[in-house]
Amino acid sequence: MLFHLFYDVLSKIEGFGWLRVVRYTSTRILAAAITALVLSFILGPWFIERLRNRQIGQQIRDDGPESHKEKAGTPTMGGSLILFCLVTATLLWCDLENRFVWLALAVTVGFGAVGFADDYAKISRKNTKGVPGKLRLLCEFAIAGAALSYLFLSDVLAPDIRLQVQLPFTNFYGDGLVLPAWAYISFATVVVVGTANAVNLTDGLDGLAIGPSIINAGTFLIFAYLAGVETTLLVQLGSELRQQNLAEYLHIAHITGSAELAIFCAGMLGAGIGFLWYNTYPASVFMGDIGALSLGGAIGMLAVLTKNELALLLVGGIFVVEAFSVIIQVGSYKWRRKRVFLMAPIHHHYELKGWQEPKIIVRFWLISVLLALIALGTLKLR
Repeated sequence: MLFHLFYDVLSKIEGFGWLRVVRYTSTRILAAAITALVLSFILGPWFIERLRNRQIGQQIRDDGPESHKEKAGTPTMGGSLILFCLVTATLLWCDLENRFVWLALAVTVGFGAVGFADDYAKISRKNTKGVPGKLRLLCEFAIAGAALSYLFLSDVLAPDIRLQVQLPFTNFYGDGLVLPAWAYISFATVVVVGTANAVNLTDGLDGLAIGPSIINAGTFLIFAYLAGVETTLLVQLGSELRQQNLAEYLHIAHITGSAELAIFCAGMLGAGIGFLWYNTYPASVFMGDIGALSLGGAIGMLAVLTKNELALLLVGGIFVVEAFSVIIQVGSYKWRRKRVFLMAPIHHHYELKGWQEPKIIVRFWLISVLLALIALGTLKLR
């Protein structure tokens, strides 16, 4: 909204020409991050106090680590604050005619609504059983499937890149794996839903999920900007000089309009950092399913919209490991009646081994930073 007000209206008035600076994506990336961060800082104390007054407290699972019992009653559903700041910053600074932004927002808010219903059910029943798992997954698949069907059956993406999957360390153009429409939509839907639930599984310690989410937002900000920016370079190809945009130079998909997603990522980054101020150990508020599912859905959509579905395995490596630790634990107990880990997800395994909670959190953050740097490094290896 501010982008259209400043650029389309005020910048054309004499004396306000300097407002044309908002036409640059980089300017609006900074503006969105600052807006979301400042909103989080301003609204955080009031929001947490409201949660306390309404007795919206966390329910602790009975079979969890003993140290978690003291966290019972800590305000939850703090993801509402993340969602509000992210959506507000995006609507203020993005080009609202960009369909990539609306698709990302639709899935983020839709998954947030599913998370809200799950949190509300837990609080009202005063136990850890929320919306039945099958119903929750059905809603998630419906939301993601509808958004992705529109994406890949419309003209939002160019035909030559619409159904391609970038294979690691290869040139997107010519070396990508091309899937039938039904297979790609199914694959992309699983990516989004899987990421959302993996982030939800990771959200078990103070700041554990929001840290990697911030790192993922920063990484996909770079991916989205490089894929969509129209800046060209003069490149020596054999004996001739040719102009290439950054995406062509890096052998990744050039997706016209995707640079606006960098502003969405900046909003997520700012909102995440602002929330971390209150969620860091010992947490004053938990994000709840409304935060974990919305952030996970957003990250999954960013991977699909920027054609980095497989790179997500690296960028979101912490989430992948957390999810697979649960799958392995359940599968092993079902077939062998033996547990691989002391407890799943894997962060609880380390708690029961005697690691202090802050040590687990910070080490998982550091691993997430390393994985993000490796993922960014693949840009040059292509």
